[in-house]
Amino acid sequence: MSEPVSTTAVFQPDLFKGKVAFVTGGGSGICKGMTEALMRHGAKSVIVSRTLSKLEESAKELSTLTGNECFPIAADVRNFKEMESAFEQAHKRFGRIDIVICGAAGNFLAPAEKLSANGFKTVIDIDLIGTFNTAKAALPYLKETKGTIISVSATFHYAGTGLQVHCAAAKAGVDAITRTLAVEWGHYGIRVNAIAPGPIQETTGLSKLSTTAKQTGFIAEMEKRMPLQAAGRKLDIAQATVFLASPAARWITGEIMVVDGGHWLTSPGVAPPDAWRAKL
Repeated sequence: MSEPVSTTAVFQPDLFKGKVAFVTGGGSGICKGMTEALMRHGAKSVIVSRTLSKLEESAKELSTLTGNECFPIAADVRNFKEMESAFEQAHKRFGRIDIVICGAAGNFLAPAEKLSANGFKTVIDIDLIGTFNTAKAALPYLKETKGTIISVSATFHYAGTGLQVHCAAAKAGVDAITRTLAVEWGHYGIRVNAIAPGPIQETTGLSKLSTTAKQTGFIAEMEKRMPLQAAGRKLDIAQATVFLASPAARWITGEIMVVDGGHWLTSPGVAPPDAWRAKL
């Protein structure tokens, strides 16, 4: 990363000392930044995805950057038994789990008329079923620590976003899971929230959109319409993560925290331009 994912100007550097974070999708992208932020504030971490070699590389990098231990585990969030095993391994390694981030996701640009049933199902399986599997497998461990769950959602389903029917449907379900589990598991002392990022620089999603739409100037026009006039950074999502995981958010649960520079408020239902929609 070009800048440290740190919020030490606001939060104590040892805020999460003695805590353990379990992050699906934590080896790359936004979730890697979320993991780094928690580790910079004292947490040990477990990062989970399907490819162990990539995870091991990311774990080594995160440990070097933060000075805290990062343990990689290969597992598929679509498989509940594999998630149960991943949590067992994590608990055996560290003895506790305090923060769970459900961040594993799959997405691509596709108009609904050209999206295959299997493509739709794949995103639902990873984003939605994977979120449920992770949260359900985490429950026995979070009961012990009165821990917290943070899922990664999106804003696609708020107004209707072209080329995102699969992800919008999945993330709408993630929001529903977040609110329902907040109600059902609050009596265990478990808080359940979600973060809905807007367009974030240096992510696969925005780069794909930028490449596809480069002839139309779509990204520049999108930023002009946003109240804060710019795409976000991974740091913005990391800062929100530190807050929601911290004692400062002790009375916040069932919340979908939108971190998007006001993007969805000023871009409701924008249809994709014909110039690049036709190429997909």
